[in-house]
Amino acid sequence: MNYTLHQLQIFLKITQTKSITQAAEELHLTQPAVSIQLRNFQNQFDIPLTEIVGRKIYITDFGKEIALAAEEILNQVQAINMKTMEFKGQLVGRLKISIVSTGKYVMPYFLSGFMKEHPGVQLQMDVTNKSRVIESLQDNEVDFSLVSILPPNLNVDKLELMQNKLFLVGSSSSQFQKKSYDKNIFEELPLIYREEGSGTRMTMERFIERNRITAVKKVELTSNEAVKQAVIAGLGYSIMPLIGIKNELNAGVLRIIPVKGLPIATKWSMIWLKGKMFSPIAKAYLDYVRKTKKEIIEQRFNWYEQYL
Repeated sequence: MNYTLHQLQIFLKITQTKSITQAAEELHLTQPAVSIQLRNFQNQFDIPLTEIVGRKIYITDFGKEIALAAEEILNQVQAINMKTMEFKGQLVGRLKISIVSTGKYVMPYFLSGFMKEHPGVQLQMDVTNKSRVIESLQDNEVDFSLVSILPPNLNVDKLELMQNKLFLVGSSSSQFQKKSYDKNIFEELPLIYREEGSGTRMTMERFIERNRITAVKKVELTSNEAVKQAVIAGLGYSIMPLIGIKNELNAGVLRIIPVKGLPIATKWSMIWLKGKMFSPIAKAYLDYVRKTKKEIIEQRFNWYEQYL
């Protein structure tokens, strides 16, 4: 037998996805390359690993056994690589972070330099809504969380990263010409909301309640991207974080509608449980962010100032 680690990796991914196309996408390979490696791998066995019924691929019982063995071999190879890095004095292990969905426009820039410096570190980042982020932190499933609203009933420490500002936005076809509008403009607008549990929704609702605005909720959607596309399409208006609409503002498909009392200002903060015992990786990462956050903000978010 002459199979390679590459072939084991490809076959295992096919058994996990049940699709050559999806396996190719997740491995960043072409579909023909994956098909060729699967065929070369199969040629080393007298018993079929897969079978095609209709246009679907199925894993045979023998193929499932081989997949289990492949996973064990690949895990052992990874363990060997990690041991090698440990003996070289490099950080090895997993960094676990949960972030609110809009945080995907922020957190990668505070991670990329650290991940390049420490190739032995594996990143596990869960992008979800605020409720799930807080739950994962409370259950000690993650090292850090990124939020724009601090949890009121959880004892945490924090490192503030940068400003988060939210503006009223509409599509490019919105007919608003004044330099500033009164808050009662909201009573005329169909508003698009994020789902319950979203930090953006919570901020928006607090603003509406605090200003005693009678708002008309037209649509409720489950992601920032969905809200953005709905606003662009002209379904309504929404209060959105500036950080997530830069490209659309530059392209002219979204516009900020100036309203007295806006923007709403919050802070992006990296939080962790008070008293948490950090792993060497988590401690190194926290030190890295403390040392580099100012430089990262200046280099990556200098465009932000023109809207503030």
